[in-house]
Amino acid sequence: MAEVVHKTQLQHLAWRAGFGETLPVISDWESRRRKEIVNKVLIGPVKKPPISVDVVAVSDLPDYRKLKTMTPEERKNLREMNNQGIKDLNVAWVTAMIKSEHPLREKMSLFWHGHFACRTQNILFNQQLLAVIRDNALGDFGDLLSAVSKSPAMLQFLNNQQNRKQHPNENFAREVMELFTLGRGNYSEQDVKEAARSFTGWGFDEGGTFAFRDKQHDDGIKSLLGKEGNFNGDDVLKILLEQKQTAKFITTKIYKYFVSETPDEARIATLSEKFYHSGYNIKSLMREIFMADWFYDSSIVGNRIKSPVELLVGIRRAIPMTFEKEETMLLFQRVLGQLLFYPPNVAGWPGGRNWIDSSSLMFRLRVPQVILYSQAFNVMPKELTPEMGEGGNYKMTLQINDFLKRQFAKKVNATIDWSPYIQGFSDVPRENLANEIAGILLQQTNQINRSMLEKYADSSSRDNYIKTVTIDVMSTPEYQLC
Repeated sequence: MAEVVHKTQLQHLAWRAGFGETLPVISDWESRRRKEIVNKVLIGPVKKPPISVDVVAVSDLPDYRKLKTMTPEERKNLREMNNQGIKDLNVAWVTAMIKSEHPLREKMSLFWHGHFACRTQNILFNQQLLAVIRDNALGDFGDLLSAVSKSPAMLQFLNNQQNRKQHPNENFAREVMELFTLGRGNYSEQDVKEAARSFTGWGFDEGGTFAFRDKQHDDGIKSLLGKEGNFNGDDVLKILLEQKQTAKFITTKIYKYFVSETPDEARIATLSEKFYHSGYNIKSLMREIFMADWFYDSSIVGNRIKSPVELLVGIRRAIPMTFEKEETMLLFQRVLGQLLFYPPNVAGWPGGRNWIDSSSLMFRLRVPQVILYSQAFNVMPKELTPEMGEGGNYKMTLQINDFLKRQFAKKVNATIDWSPYIQGFSDVPRENLANEIAGILLQQTNQINRSMLEKYADSSSRDNYIKTVTIDVMSTPEYQLC
C-alpha cells in the first residue's frame, strides 16, 4: 500500500480525521508511516476514556423528584441553571476539540452528535448523552446504540417515557429504525408497531437513571423483521444490528461525512461488509477509510464544505486564542447555523451545501477577520419563529437569540497568541511564505491569486506579513472547503 507523502494529502487527512493541523505537525507527519499517523496520532488509545467535559456535578443538581412542588422562584433558578449549564457544556466541548491530541475521537463525536440528534433543556441529560457519545465514539456501534437508546435525554426527546403497554408510543421505535439503524424504506409500519410494544416500559427516574418499568411493559409475542418472540427493547436493538442494512446505512452516512457527499456504492459495499463482520467496530471502519489509497484521490481532496464547528475549531487549532467571553463561540455557531445541542430536528443537521446560503457565506468569509482583527459585527442572526422551537426549547432559543443580539453590538474581544503559528514558518524563506501559508491552510491552491495576497499583505515586518497573508487566505472561499 502506497505511503502518503504529499503535504496536501496529509492536510486532507488532518481535516477529515480532525480539524486541521499546523505546518510543524504536518512536517512531522512527513517522516512517519501512514499507519502510525492514523493509529497513534489521530485515533490514539480508544479504551482510554476522553477527558471529561462535564460542567455540573451531580451533587450540585437539584432534587428533580421535588420538581412538582418547587416554588416559582425555584423553578426559575432551575431554568437558569440549565440554560447556563448547556452554554458551559458547549464551550467545554469546543475547547476539547481545539486541544485534543487525538482529534478523531472528537470529530467522530461531532458526527454522532448529529446522527443521534437530540434536544433537551436538562443539563444533566445533555452531559450524560455527550459522555456516552464521546466514550463510545470509536468503539462498537452496538454499545453506542444501546447506551444512547437508554439515555434519559433520548428517551425524553422521543417520548418513550410515555410508551406504555396500554398506550404504545411509536416515536422512539420509529426513529431508532429510520434514523439510527436501517434508514427509511427498510422496515414496515407493522415493524414499528411491534418494536414500540417491545420498548414499552423503557424510561428513566427523576435522577436521570435508566429505568425498566416492568408493569408498563407489553410481554406479549411480537413479530419483527421476520422474527417472532417475546421481545424487549434490547432484543429489538440486537435484531436491528443483525440486519446488514444497518451496517450499510451507517457506513453510507460515515462515507458522506468523512469522504464525499457523492456515495461510491462499490466502496461502501466493501466497507459495510467489513464493518458488519467486525462486529460494528467503528475504529476498524475509520482505519480502513484513512488507510485506503482512494481516500487521497484528487477527486476527493478539498471537495467537502466545512461545518461551522469545523471551521471555528480549525481556526482556533491553527492560531491559539482566548476570548474575553468564551460564550462568543455560541454566537458564531448560531449565526453560521450549527449550535451544538440544538439540532434543527430529529434528523440532525443536513450538512453539505446546506451549510451555505448567500448570507451565511458572506459571514463565513468574514469570520477570520472578525476574530483576528476583532472587527465589529454587522450581521444579524436570522429571526426565530415559534415553529423552530418546542416548549422550553423555544424559550431558551429566544434567550440565546437575545444574547446574540446584545453581543453583536460589541467587538469580539479575542487575545491572539500568534507566536506558535509564526514560529512554525521560521524555516521558510521570505519569498516562499505566501505559497507555504496557502499550502498549509488550503486543500486547493491553484485558484489562489498570489499576487493579490502580496498586494494586500502588510510587509512592514515578517510577522505582520505572515499574519495578514494568513487572514487573507482564511477569508477565501477555498478555506471553506476541506
